[in-house]
Amino acid sequence: MINERRLWRATPGFGVAGKLLRINWAYALLICALAGVGYTALYSVAGGSPYPYAEPQTLRFGFGFLMMIALAMTPLRVLSKLAWPAYAVSIVLLVLVLRMGHVGKGAERWLIIGGTQVQPSEFAKIALALALAAYFQHISWERMRNPLWLVPPALLTLLPVALVLKEPNLGTAVIIGAVGATIFLGAGMRWWMIALLAAPVPMLLRIAYAHLHDYQRQRITTFLHPESDPRGAGYNIIQSKIALGSGGMWGQGYLHGTQGQLNFLPEKQTDFIFTTIAEEWGLVGGLTVMGLLLALVLGGMTMAILARSPFGRLLALGISMNFFLYCLVNLSMVMGAIPVGGVPLPLVSWGGSAMLMVMLGFGLLMSVFVHRHDEMLPKKHRD
Repeated sequence: MINERRLWRATPGFGVAGKLLRINWAYALLICALAGVGYTALYSVAGGSPYPYAEPQTLRFGFGFLMMIALAMTPLRVLSKLAWPAYAVSIVLLVLVLRMGHVGKGAERWLIIGGTQVQPSEFAKIALALALAAYFQHISWERMRNPLWLVPPALLTLLPVALVLKEPNLGTAVIIGAVGATIFLGAGMRWWMIALLAAPVPMLLRIAYAHLHDYQRQRITTFLHPESDPRGAGYNIIQSKIALGSGGMWGQGYLHGTQGQLNFLPEKQTDFIFTTIAEEWGLVGGLTVMGLLLALVLGGMTMAILARSPFGRLLALGISMNFFLYCLVNLSMVMGAIPVGGVPLPLVSWGGSAMLMVMLGFGLLMSVFVHRHDEMLPKKHRD
């Protein structure tokens, strides 16, 4: 029987040129299409100008795209070795945020590096996925039955969650925890263990609510009763709903949205960028954007399924879940389904850290796809 992995490796041009050919260019085209949507939306929110949002965002995307291609060339074995240093750097950056971070809107979430604002919590999600994938690649399904083997990865997950909560940044902390939980499940965690971990969640939620900051409690109250303060805390979500509804089926036309162009819609270049799109392009435009987002999520999950190495499979699963949660939280937020949490829409919302980290994640996904036949076996098991 022909060994598929040997055949893959024996194919001429497995070097840089061969890897370029093996990149999932259809997936890359979807990424470019969504970034194009972001450019048109940012051009619109600036009143029909490429500055200050659309042009800088395009430059970031161009740099991120080159970074994605470079990462696609990187073997999974190299990424596995870089996982632990990346995780350590992410923890150091999160600690530095608490000690010397830039304060914005009541929270310390950014570091000023070289005159540029950097949000380490974005990198922490990617670093955690790398670290957990690197850990679980050496853990067999039999060992997963022993809860003691789950203590180290649980601590690896809880540490960045705690540091991000301290900033405070509840939305990102929840996403980090969810990414970790997804990788746990993908690694073979038993359902009874999940039930055991989920048992104290209601009590922990009560404790967490008691320690929320005033503005976080206000978000919950506003979510439940936005009309109680229409000119204050409830203003954002009320204006978002008005803009979504005014778009109708086909929208009010590009550059002709009333809520967005007349500046009634707050944070229209970041948190509420989807609202601007739906107002100008209507339900059809909104569903098109959601279709692109769904295609990217499903494509990432497919790459996870195709990967033969546990490291590649778990890494792709974690990155895909991170992207999915980005989309889910942002879209649910602007539609009023969950409290406003300050999570951008990937590739569409304006922001440097979010854009580069999303492209970093896509680069890791591409590497998993290019090297999907690499089983990463120990030396004694290699062919």
